[in-house]
Amino acid sequence: MQTERPFVMSIAGYDPSGGAGLLADIKTFEQLKVKGLGVCTAMTIQTGSECLNLEWQPLERILSSIDILMKNYPVNMVKIGMVKDAEFLNEIILTIKANHPEAKIIWDPVLKSTSEFSFFDMKTIPQLRNVIQQIDLLTPNYNEYKVLQENHVFQVGDSSCSVLIKGGHRENQLGTDILFEKEKEISIKPNDTASAFHPKHGSGCVLSSAIAGYLAKGENVEQACRKGKSYIEKFLTSNPTLLGFHS
Repeated sequence: MQTERPFVMSIAGYDPSGGAGLLADIKTFEQLKVKGLGVCTAMTIQTGSECLNLEWQPLERILSSIDILMKNYPVNMVKIGMVKDAEFLNEIILTIKANHPEAKIIWDPVLKSTSEFSFFDMKTIPQLRNVIQQIDLLTPNYNEYKVLQENHVFQVGDSSCSVLIKGGHRENQLGTDILFEKEKEISIKPNDTASAFHPKHGSGCVLSSAIAGYLAKGENVEQACRKGKSYIEKFLTSNPTLLGFHS
């Protein structure tokens, strides 16, 4: 087995445009020189601008895929993307932890697409309260963070789960991310302010997978978020279309 690159697993949806989900994650992992493994949670029909249909994969198939990969490869870092509901997410995390209790987990919550296609069962959001205690880093965008906050998902005084609030949807300080880690609030400002005005399909997926890649390579959370920020800015300014280039 190769040992040159750390193994990182993405558990996410399949986007045939390649802009988001598993394909975007694997492209990012390759650029960062980490070995990407992928488990598909859902099949979609979509383009860079619109999601038309979604078909969830059976949970048993997802858990079996996670199980076989983690039994055969030393996966220390897992990025989770689109999941059906809180129970779905919890079962995935339990399977990861059963195989490797020390594995680090990032969850990039995908509640709705930019075109307002709903992915997550919003009725189960209050159930996330206990689930996120098993997650190391949560990466919601500004709107998703507000939804989670309104549903009291975050426990007062709890610092077990770090949270990076992505700033791409903010009305003020556009492009500035906020990292909450161990009761510290860290502002991560854009290096390239122009990047905030070049939206790309799947930018949240790319940022969270870049952070996962840097964490797998030994960076701490803050440095991984800062380096992920630099990666996503290059992606956002790579071309004028909604589908960015990885380079």
